[in-house]
Amino acid sequence: MSNNNQMKILPFFLCIILLLSACSEKNVIPLGHEITLESISLGEERVMSIYLPEGYEQSIQKYPVLYVLDGEAHFYHASGAVNYLSRNGIIPEMIVVALINIDRNRDFSPIHVDNIPTSGGAEKFLAFITDELMPHINKIYRTSVYDVLVGHSFGGVFATYALLEKPTLFDAYISISPFLQFADNHMVMETKKKLKPLQEPVAFFMTVGSEPAYLDPLEKFYDLLMRDVDPNLDFGYEIYNSENHMSNPYISLYKGLRHIFRDWMISNETIEEGLEAIETYYENISAKYGFKVIPPENILNNLGYGYMQNNDIENAIVIFKANTKYYPDSPNVYDSLGEAFETNGQLDLAKKNYKKAYDLAVKQDSPFSGIFQGNFERMK
Repeated sequence: MSNNNQMKILPFFLCIILLLSACSEKNVIPLGHEITLESISLGEERVMSIYLPEGYEQSIQKYPVLYVLDGEAHFYHASGAVNYLSRNGIIPEMIVVALINIDRNRDFSPIHVDNIPTSGGAEKFLAFITDELMPHINKIYRTSVYDVLVGHSFGGVFATYALLEKPTLFDAYISISPFLQFADNHMVMETKKKLKPLQEPVAFFMTVGSEPAYLDPLEKFYDLLMRDVDPNLDFGYEIYNSENHMSNPYISLYKGLRHIFRDWMISNETIEEGLEAIETYYENISAKYGFKVIPPENILNNLGYGYMQNNDIENAIVIFKANTKYYPDSPNVYDSLGEAFETNGQLDLAKKNYKKAYDLAVKQDSPFSGIFQGNFERMK
């Protein structure tokens, strides 16, 4: 099915959604769900908000995971950023795991200080993430081997702590306005003692807004990391003078994900070179990030229709066939292949693929089932 066909029917479904919403407050579109985990390390039950990529239930794909501290504050904008950026091919589709706080002063602080009675629990909290949470997430969801940790303010202190204690636990860290002046610049002093050459690539992206009190320890931390540049450390540091402490997380998460996945977005020039160039590009991406990445369905679908518009039906069929290989459970890829066969006068093959599209759509309760059914019935 072409993107144009989808666009024609979207206003109809949008009207239905708006009408139902006006009639009933119960008709909501959920963003995610919650899970609970009884922690041995912490001796308490912890709650996590989970966002799964669109089409997760229908796919067999494995996904990177974004772990978000202060989940009650950052779950919605983090999930929205991941959804938007991944849908536009800028970053990979990701699972978001947002940790809901019980006592952030305890969990995020690496040592005890007298003016914060519960402080000093970062070691136990890191043990919870390492030994309990991450294995649990990997068990119940289809995860790849690529994990990102994001923390803001005191959460940024914990992200820095995790980098020093278990540098390769995460593949990438986003530390937003980290409160590194905590306990007389304790984490800066720890960096001097504990920073060692990395055994494998790690990204660490740090930001700060217009926050003068934060700058001195961050500059010292920056100087330590840049003094002996580690070839395995992909380090970025940016200052956003137009942001304050509470606005900085929004822009920093976007910038951090763009920094980590800056090679992800394929160029139009590569797409125009054809299937082989596209497949080579994603093989290189797979090698860089350490997990299998296949060409996105919409990129191949659009390329196939581009060939059809130029009356190059033979190449269109090649592209659409490749899409059925990569996405065997997608009704759309078979519908597109059926359309190419129909245009080429190969009506038996068109009928076969239209039927496959319709059967999958019915099985998945797709809102586009009627379109797929119409194409199949026309061939009959």
